[in-house]
Amino acid sequence: MKRRTLMGAAVIGVATAAEPWGRLAHALRRGSRIDVDTATALTQRTEALHISELSLSAQQLRRQVENHLDAITAVLGQSGDHERALTITAGETAALAGWLAWDLGDHQAAGAYYRVTADCAEAAGHPPLRSLALTYASYGTNDPTRAIDMLTQAARDVRGPGNATAAAWIHARHAEASAQAGQSGALRALDRARVVYDYAEHTSEQAWVRFMTPARLDSLILSVYGHLAHPDLTDTAEAATRRLGRELSDVGVVILGDIATALLRGGDADQGVHVAREFTAAATARPNTMGRDRAESIAALLPDTQRDLAEYLHQLAA
Repeated sequence: MKRRTLMGAAVIGVATAAEPWGRLAHALRRGSRIDVDTATALTQRTEALHISELSLSAQQLRRQVENHLDAITAVLGQSGDHERALTITAGETAALAGWLAWDLGDHQAAGAYYRVTADCAEAAGHPPLRSLALTYASYGTNDPTRAIDMLTQAARDVRGPGNATAAAWIHARHAEASAQAGQSGALRALDRARVVYDYAEHTSEQAWVRFMTPARLDSLILSVYGHLAHPDLTDTAEAATRRLGRELSDVGVVILGDIATALLRGGDADQGVHVAREFTAAATARPNTMGRDRAESIAALLPDTQRDLAEYLHQLAA
């Protein structure tokens, strides 16, 4: 399907309404009646799809998520007392669709999904949903200062109970962007991430942060340590690699890439090359956009003695 010009705040035209985000935006402008069982089933399906992202590839999930978004959109106009809950569910589904689109290289669609997620957050009066869109979008910018601005707002949106895991993710991403930008405060942001993560009720909070496992937090910590050449880099990397184990999901591939990148950037070339080779095998078996991004970063950091590996990683990234 041809991707068209992204929607504005005004009238949704026929071309835009042909896209899932356009249909959702149109449905947000309507109003009135479904039963509680239907509303609950749609919400539970959204949660299940977010959890499935831990084990299924973007290619496997994308059509399922877009079909589910259409199912929510179709009933949003008859949602009655469930309108707010379904608007939040629709936004969470749109955010996941955006993340999958970005993972598959469809950045135009990703941006549109994130914008309609923010529309859902505003319509429902639910700031944590906006934080989800902003944090996902922060991965799509090459400007760390712009990412910091997004993440600063996202952190404000998850203040309060029930959002500790989301706050940990956002503070850790803020630390990573700060380290990339060479700004002070990266380690303070990392400390905030660790503290709130320790107090989080991980299984009872939002399904969209279920990916934020101890291993994922490790990878964000290592990314910061690598940029800062932190003295605890190697020990932390070894512990993180042990925690990952051998069976890697898409997220696990990305984490392994983060470990390799951090080691190479931080100056531990021998261990970095060893982990880079493990990452290369894993990323070849389970390709995804974040893995390809890591491949490019690793290739640029490898020592001159590893030209064959660097060339293969450049090909993988392409």
